[in-house]
Amino acid sequence: MVQQILLVEDNPDDEMLALRALRKSAIADDLVVARDGVEALDYLLEQNRSGADLPALVLLDINLPRLNGLEVLKRLRENAVTHLLPV
Repeated sequence: MVQQILLVEDNPDDEMLALRALRKSAIADDLVVARDGVEALDYLLEQNRSGADLPALVLLDINLPRLNGLEVLKRLRENAVTHLLPV
């Protein structure tokens, strides 16, 4: 079973380092990147998404454009589908 990880990172250098480390350590084969808080929420809260369709883990930057990481986390915890998602 492939474990998906969502990386939410706006800095291209930090994104590259994180992706390299995750791939090198074979932690996840399926990596998805969102570059701001709005994009992350759009991905995680898609209509018709069930808990089984969620990534295994979200790596969330705090300082993001459009919607910061703390607000993203707050909205994830308030949602019935994502409230237990590891962030």
